[in-house]
Formats: sequence, C-alpha cells, structure tokens
Amino acid sequence: MKISECFAWPYRKRGLKRRVFGLSLLVCLGYALTMPAGLGANDAWYPLAVDVWTPPFNEKMQRQTQTYTPLEKAQKPWRIRVFIPHLKDAYWLGVNFGLIDEARRLGVNLTIQEAGGYGQLAVQRRQIEAALSEKPDGLIIGAISLEGLNDLVAQAADKGIPVVDLINGLSSKRIAARAAVSFKDMGSEAGRYLHRLQSEMGRPVKVAWFPGPENAGWVQAGDAGFRHAIEGGAIEIVDTLYGDTGSGVQGGLIEEVLDRLADRLDVIAGTAVTAEAAVKILRTRGLSEKIKIISYYYGPGVHRGIRRGRILAAPSDRPVLQARIATDVIVRILEGKEYLRHVAPKVIVVDRGNIRTWDSASTLAPRGFRPIFSINEQK
Repeated sequence: MKISECFAWPYRKRGLKRRVFGLSLLVCLGYALTMPAGLGANDAWYPLAVDVWTPPFNEKMQRQTQTYTPLEKAQKPWRIRVFIPHLKDAYWLGVNFGLIDEARRLGVNLTIQEAGGYGQLAVQRRQIEAALSEKPDGLIIGAISLEGLNDLVAQAADKGIPVVDLINGLSSKRIAARAAVSFKDMGSEAGRYLHRLQSEMGRPVKVAWFPGPENAGWVQAGDAGFRHAIEGGAIEIVDTLYGDTGSGVQGGLIEEVLDRLADRLDVIAGTAVTAEAAVKILRTRGLSEKIKIISYYYGPGVHRGIRRGRILAAPSDRPVLQARIATDVIVRILEGKEYLRHVAPKVIVVDRGNIRTWDSASTLAPRGFRPIFSINEQK
C-alpha cells in the first residue's frame, strides 16, 4: 500500500468513525517511519559480489566469489511463470518485488502464483501442471517441497522448458539453474551468533528452536547449519517446534513452549515470523528482559525489532537480490547466453552494530509495496 493510499483508505469505507481514521493514521505513520525505503526500479543493484558453486550444486558447498552483472534488456518479451509458497510474510513480499521489478527492467512477461502456505503442496503442483499445459518459455520455482515437485520438473525439461530453482531448493537433477543461498549458511550464522552470545554470558544457555515447516528443503538445511554451529558450546536446545511460517502458527508454537518451559528458557531462535511474534508475546508475558530473540532470516518486523533492541540479530540471504538473479538467469538461458548454474548473493548478519549502514533494499520490498502478480510487455 502506498502511503497516500493508506491515508485515503478510511475515506473509501462508509460508516467509519473518526476514531477509526485516527487509528488508521497512526498505523500509516508508524509504517512510514519504521520501514526502510528499499530499492526503486531506477536504482542499479549491480555489479554484485556473489557466491558461485563450483561445480554447480556440489554438496560440499565449494564456492568462488565472482561479480554478477545482469543483462541490460531481454531480446524479446519471454513468458515466464513463477511459483512461490505464499505471500503471508514480508520475506516473500520482497521476493515478489524483486521478480516483478527485474522483469520490468528486462522487458519480459512474468506471472506469479502463490500456493497459500507450506501445507499446500497439492495446490502448487496443480498450479505448475496448469502452467505446463500453456507451454510458457520458462519456470522459476520457489518450492514447497524438496522432492515433491521433481516429476513436474522432469515434465518441464522434457518439453524444453527450463526451470530455475529459487531459494527453497529442489532436489531434481533436471533443473537448469539454481538461484539460492544455502540455508545451511543462514542457520550457521544464527548459530554462530548464539555461540558468541553464550561465551559472553559465561554460562550455559537454553534455547527453543523454531526452524519452520518440517518438510521444506530450506528448513532442513537451516536446521543442520544451526545445530552444527552451536556444537561445542554450552548451549542446549530444550525443544524444537516445526510449523508453517504464518504468524498464527508460529505464535501458537511460542505460546505452547512458554507454557511449559518459560522458567528455563534463555533464547528463542527461529524464523523471521517466529521472531516477530516472540517480541509481542514476550512483552505481554513480561519476559522481554529474560528471554532473548534471534532470527535466522530477515524481514521488516525483524528489522524494527533489531533497531529497537527487541531482537538481537538475524542473517539476511537478501531475497530481493535472489529473485532478481533468478529472473536474469532464466532470460539468459532462453536466449542461449552464458549463465551461472548455481549462484547467490553473499549472506550478511545484521545487528544493532550495522543496521543503519547495510543495504536493506537487498532484502526488503520498498516502503508501501503491495503484491503484484503479473507484468505484461507488448509483443
């Protein structure tokens, strides 16, 4: 929502009282003042230092640093279909912005479908099946399941339709390319931060861990990275709770663990949605000073929480840039140009020490951005 639209909204709704307008005004002002500005369509996001897996998709995470520069324009308005898990949090809103803005810059047609959540594998499958029947030029998939779409990827490859794996991970060997930070890195960075915190505290630390939806590839990777990073420290994971990254689900999981373990906990660590929900729940329960919060990825609520000292830190995989890279890669493939098969921006850890200086436009959609599901260029 644009700020102007936000202020105008009460006038478009009949019967709203002045106090509702006043509340709306306060919400809009708070949104405007706390959200980062983000990157506009006319701002260059490149050249960009990236990690390039060499060889592609290697499980040992052997990488080289290279400089990424995208195409200036596509040769034709290619028809690209994109599939993402949901738009229930700001992480995927940032992905939405990156996809649409880069498609606009390149001059290609791009349509986005969201499945409604990580429990909706059947929905995402139906969406992809329908798209394949329309014979688009290329697919970008932010997968709900690591393995649950592999047969559809094979069908696309058989039809000569390239698939770019975006962010979440597909185990299929028939993808054309991958634009994805390893979430093992994300979990590792969060775990290393917790390890340093425990060393500074000088005593054992007990943590409740909320890695996200259990069957998602990125969750498995993040969980492995987090657990490996805290090995050797006096850190105990007293409970692990999996669940969809909707605020209702994560909030319920936090309430559940606090009902059982609040007197034992030192840290809540988990998804960005977990961290955002934990800020409110801990404040309500009077536990904000006792229990610390760490997120293992980034979002606007995490951004505000770090600025206000409510969340300690979070690594960013810079999803806006991942989306931009995926869009450029699929165009390169379609045009027979040189491309990187496995590439991602470098992870950065944000805390109060660097939050005012890092480039938040790599991660967060611009202030006021609302979901856009398609962009169509003239033939």
